[in-house]
Amino acid sequence: MGDARADAGAGYRERLSVPVRWWIIAAVAVLTLWVITAVPAGNIAGFAVAGVAAVLLLVLFIRYGGAVVEVDAQQFRAGRASIERTYLGQAEPLTGEDARNAFGRDCDPAAYLVLRSYLPGAVRVKLTDPRDPAPYWLIATRNPERLAAALTTDSVARS
Repeated sequence: MGDARADAGAGYRERLSVPVRWWIIAAVAVLTLWVITAVPAGNIAGFAVAGVAAVLLLVLFIRYGGAVVEVDAQQFRAGRASIERTYLGQAEPLTGEDARNAFGRDCDPAAYLVLRSYLPGAVRVKLTDPRDPAPYWLIATRNPERLAAALTTDSVARS
């Protein structure tokens, strides 16, 4: 599952890994592909098709679930982007309907998003950097309260 740590010394780190149920569904899909290919075309064709599908799903799940959200004393990293903490404004934890609306109808097209549909919460972090075109970052997370707390902690001196 997802790895999430938060404390005063370590900051916060979470890997946005895909849920176990996705792996189970993928395994059933690969098995189904093997059966529907092996019955008419033989085991070799079945294993070839199932093997290719398994590798593709493995790569897809590892890449999609490989996004990391990390907060340390200097930076906030989410996915492939990072920003110095001195440019962070208010961090607002979102859950339930608020999180769904934030990623949907209430979303600013200029915002930086790390969306994972299987995660129940999010944190909206306003940016104070006048050069950054994004008004805020909207980051999906399993622990919106903990991430928001890590972003607002006074462990870093802000200028």
